[in-house]
Amino acid sequence: MKRKCEHIITARNEKRAIYIDSTNKNEILEYIYQDKRHKKKFLYITDILLSGLKNSNLYDKEDINEKCKDVTAMKFFKGQENDRLYCKEIHNCSGKLIIVISILHKRKKDKTLSAKEISIIEKVGGYEYEV
Repeated sequence: MKRKCEHIITARNEKRAIYIDSTNKNEILEYIYQDKRHKKKFLYITDILLSGLKNSNLYDKEDINEKCKDVTAMKFFKGQENDRLYCKEIHNCSGKLIIVISILHKRKKDKTLSAKEISIIEKVGGYEYEV
């Protein structure tokens, strides 16, 4: 069964767009808008993504196995809270890159991935979205 997602923003050149998982939307938005610091970091990361730039310290693939294909993470405050927004990347039929923010994971503890984090990443990898 395909999951539903909702549009947030599209790049000016319309080659990239960011969506949010409808089921997890409230939790994710509450996290982003809980204070100015989170909102500012989110806007900074999304601006980089929509511009087509790369910054692996802020956004990178979570390519740990075949189940995790096209899973990425927005990285908030590395070395501090170390929160993650796990995302699924999709290319539509016209070639547009769609990034769906899927799951919030707070307080990643280590540089390596724990069993819990691997489980979350594999779960996102199995999601199919209706865009």
